[in-house]
Amino acid sequence: MTAPLATPQRVACTLFYKAHPDHPPAGVVPTDDLKNYPLEPPTPGPNPLDNLYGAYISQSCLTDFFLTLSNALPGFHENTVVQKALDSERWPRVMEITFALPSPTSLEALRKDEIVSRFEREWSVEAVFQHEGVYRRHKRLAVFDMDSTLIQQEVIDEIARHIGVEDAVSAITAAAMNGELDFEASLRKRCGLLAGVPVTVWENIRKLISPTPGAVDLVRALKRLGYKTAVLSGGFTPVTGWFAQQLGLDYAFANHLVVSEDGQSLTGELTGEIVHAERKRQHVREIAEKEGILLEQVLVVGDGANDLPMMGIAGLGVAFNAKARVQMEAPARLNQESLLNVLYLLGITKAEQDELLKQ
Repeated sequence: MTAPLATPQRVACTLFYKAHPDHPPAGVVPTDDLKNYPLEPPTPGPNPLDNLYGAYISQSCLTDFFLTLSNALPGFHENTVVQKALDSERWPRVMEITFALPSPTSLEALRKDEIVSRFEREWSVEAVFQHEGVYRRHKRLAVFDMDSTLIQQEVIDEIARHIGVEDAVSAITAAAMNGELDFEASLRKRCGLLAGVPVTVWENIRKLISPTPGAVDLVRALKRLGYKTAVLSGGFTPVTGWFAQQLGLDYAFANHLVVSEDGQSLTGELTGEIVHAERKRQHVREIAEKEGILLEQVLVVGDGANDLPMMGIAGLGVAFNAKARVQMEAPARLNQESLLNVLYLLGITKAEQDELLKQ
């Protein structure tokens, strides 16, 4: 008896147009070597600026994308493709394209293929690949890093400004987030520079915190879909816990700074468990298990090297506007202004987003 043929694994690719004021007119291929590409006549966009600068994914772009896939994936068949505009049918800036992944092609290899990278550069788009399936569209837990992810600041850098050691702390922070230094050792080193800072600093820091564009709406939309939400931060509990309450998150974990015996200042020391890379990953496992949620139904968003382990066990791990090394190693990377664009990765259209965000 002949065994049934295995169903080909499908891939979902979300294509984002990366708008830029220097982009060429709509429909023109952004490359110096135009003889190898067809040109389309400029098409008016939905606002006056679109008449000057291309701001949508054209049919030529899609045609070249399918050619790119053919070159990167031996055995790729365009007849397996299903495409859908997620924001605008006429002037799409975000497209969802699903297709059968030829066996035994690796999705990881496709993400890093130089042919795909060249296509992204030439067309000023970003291609985000992930496995297609029911769990892509039906996540149940969203986990976020905090500094430079949910918020625009690095909290420890803000504290350092109060005592004039900003440059020293920022240099250590950048090296740690890029994976050049051990996170826990670098954290203790930075905290040592904060000795003597008045505890009133937390009140001042909270006034400086600004959410990343789209962060508040993203959490609001996810909660309306029934998601459990969490923030796992290498920062500090007085800020992380406060901000988690502002957003209505279900879980918040961060580090604890020791306060002097008189309760007036920070000692520069840490107490309790350090929320480093491995601990973040363990927290994701523990929260998912507690809530009865499969790891395939977990979304993780972060920007630092210490976020990579928790991204790696999630159904979808996204490096959002991340450091260079993190973008190379993350399961997926998204370089967009608004965190709300994460919803497109879940296949949620602009119209559906608007519906979720209604008062």
